[in-house]
Amino acid sequence: MSSAPTQAGGRHRVVVVGTGFGGLFATRALRRADVDITLVGKTTAHLFQPLLYQVATGILSEGEIAPAVREVVAKQRNVTTILGDVTHIDVEARTVSSEHLGRTLVTPYDDLVVAAGAGQSYFGNDHFSQFAPGMKSIDDALELRGRILGCFELAELAMLRGDKHEASRLLSFVVVGAGPTGVEMAGQIAELSLRTLRRDFRHIDPSTAHVTLVDGAKQVLPAFGDRLGEIAQRRLEKMGVEVILGSMVTDVDATGIELKDVDSGYVRRVESVCKVWAAGVQASPLGKQLADQTGADTDRSGRIAVLPDLTLPGHPEIHVVGDMISLDKLPGVAQVAIQGARFSAKQILRRAAGQPTEERFHYFDKGSMATVSRFSAVASVGRLRFGGFVAWLLWLGVHIVYIIGFKNRVTTLLHWAVSFVGRGRAERTITEQQVFGRQAIQQLESMGQDPERLGDSRRA
Repeated sequence: MSSAPTQAGGRHRVVVVGTGFGGLFATRALRRADVDITLVGKTTAHLFQPLLYQVATGILSEGEIAPAVREVVAKQRNVTTILGDVTHIDVEARTVSSEHLGRTLVTPYDDLVVAAGAGQSYFGNDHFSQFAPGMKSIDDALELRGRILGCFELAELAMLRGDKHEASRLLSFVVVGAGPTGVEMAGQIAELSLRTLRRDFRHIDPSTAHVTLVDGAKQVLPAFGDRLGEIAQRRLEKMGVEVILGSMVTDVDATGIELKDVDSGYVRRVESVCKVWAAGVQASPLGKQLADQTGADTDRSGRIAVLPDLTLPGHPEIHVVGDMISLDKLPGVAQVAIQGARFSAKQILRRAAGQPTEERFHYFDKGSMATVSRFSAVASVGRLRFGGFVAWLLWLGVHIVYIIGFKNRVTTLLHWAVSFVGRGRAERTITEQQVFGRQAIQQLESMGQDPERLGDSRRA
């Protein structure tokens, strides 16, 4: 174990945990401040998570939605970037411990911003993940791309063997969760089969692929209201997507998924090799760790109850932002993280200067949007609720603005033109490593072996 060196001169030390929207925007908001920032990230990239489904369906490359953090903050001279998984925060000693490749680094702080985000929740059925990957990381998206496109390849082989039943299961796709991510994913798989792959195979017809969207709620996009939910559902059904509402997932295996109607109790099975889990989130375990040390409460999703100024009881130096917080029923969306990060950065500047801080964080709701298919989206902005082409154009504009880097914006626009105006998709390369890498790592971990150390020993 080692400790990060303390900067001579006694400058105010700020540690930021997480390189998502909250962590990155807090760091950038302090770019002109007389403070030393240590940005600790589990990965080397800043992930633009709202477009992750487009990586999974071959529209965008991972680099376009996940630029290197070091490149993003390269000109910000008061930032030191550390690659590591934060395993412990000592609120009394004011230190953050992070690990990478079995090595631990302890970093002291005067102010701490925790923006560690949230992961996928399987509602106590984590074994479902073996057959139904979530979509919270680049690894998830690349695995899903391999599974989705790979199913079409395997279906072609099945037909060559004369196995129509196997081909049918391979051309059946199930998306669990009818929120924005699930709706966007189901719509893009449908478009992939109907437009992009339609002429590419000789023994299967990709347009006959069956896409099923499942949710325990009674409507699609519950947070958007009845009207927009109905618009989205009608559009999906027009594309051939089967929408099953009011049904809970009770079992998942390699070749299908079991659903139970919440009203009647009727159980049905949907045969499908490729399943996508887009339902439920679980906050970072750092939330519970902080709650245990500060006396704050956590909810069922692991989010920590913060004070109105986004700090923790008795610890005004700890600021929690983004998906980790439970406050005034704020949604787990990017704008909450961005605005919370900027607010916390201002609070840190006031604390460092010995000035009084603001008492409450005020969130400004800029609206919500979700695409259903090319040229079709739904939008809720203020009192306005609308769908169709205008909503889709608004969605395009908003997402381009928040993509980091001019180069990434240009290449994203070009790929959108190819995919939405034409029918091609630039990112259709898949590998077996994408599909099986996660499971191989999990098997090594279950055997008590550290995959990273195993790799080190083989290279020695």
